Amino acid sequence: MTKTTKWVLGSIGAVFLVFILFWAAVLFFLFHSENDEEYSSGTGGTIAIVELKEQIVSSEDIVRQFKKYREDNSVKAIVFRIESPGGGVSASQEIYEEVKKTRDSGKPVVVSMGSVAASGGYYVSLGATKIVANPGTLTGSIGVISEFLNFNQLFNKIGIGSTTVKSGKFKDTGSPYRPFSEEDKKYFQETIDDVYQQFLNVVETERKLSPAKAKELADGRVFTGKKAYEVGLIDTLGTYEDAISIAADLAGISGTPRLIKERKKERLLDVLMGSVKNEISGLKEEVLNQPILQYKLTQP
Repeated sequence: MTKTTKWVLGSIGAVFLVFILFWAAVLFFLFHSENDEEYSSGTGGTIAIVELKEQIVSSEDIVRQFKKYREDNSVKAIVFRIESPGGGVSASQEIYEEVKKTRDSGKPVVVSMGSVAASGGYYVSLGATKIVANPGTLTGSIGVISEFLNFNQLFNKIGIGSTTVKSGKFKDTGSPYRPFSEEDKKYFQETIDDVYQQFLNVVETERKLSPAKAKELADGRVFTGKKAYEVGLIDTLGTYEDAISIAADLAGISGTPRLIKERKKERLLDVLMGSVKNEISGLKEEVLNQPILQYKLTQP
């Protein structure tokens, strides 16, 4: 093999390697995302901010943040900012338990309610040391809801049928291909009542209310922050900044606290796809990712 041939082959190999590395880098930046943290200046101790600003579908990210900041000795308190109408039952329960675990570990947790912190959004706040809401916050909505689509009448009109093979009479309860029977309704109501009682028990315990008083308030109605304070569902009225001040006091921080919170880096793919991807993700969340049982405020 001549030197020229070797040089050509070597050049081709180098170009091919560069090509592979280039596309590997492109794919990495298209699909990779990570969280970093942003800080505010302050002379006092550190307060972590954890934000819940969406419907509750999954608990993983919030639980991860609480665990991280609970185990970080440099973080003296956590402010939990909530803007959520609620969502899935089990996800709400998991977040509540993690908030409670953090409070019980001795690290203060102060909830700051935004415009809406209802149903599951209220449930997750109950494990905090203090709950702060604006006078106009919408909260409460203590209850459980489950909604089912039914295509039976539509299919009958256009001549489409379905066949279901099942192991028990309740196995297809909630199927969109047949109407609810009275037996189905009774069976599912018992499930709803069980999950509702779990919510009620937490409200009674955490807000130190009698069973009768808790049940009176837990009929699904929404309260303003002002009314929620009057009936004992929250601890005080105040803004986000007030919640930070309360957290600093509880943690014994003197001076201006230093704030830390996660900042999610946008993936290049998110930037390129823009609103189209956001619409698709929103549709998926609204239609496909809905939990069957929900602590959720139903909005018009």
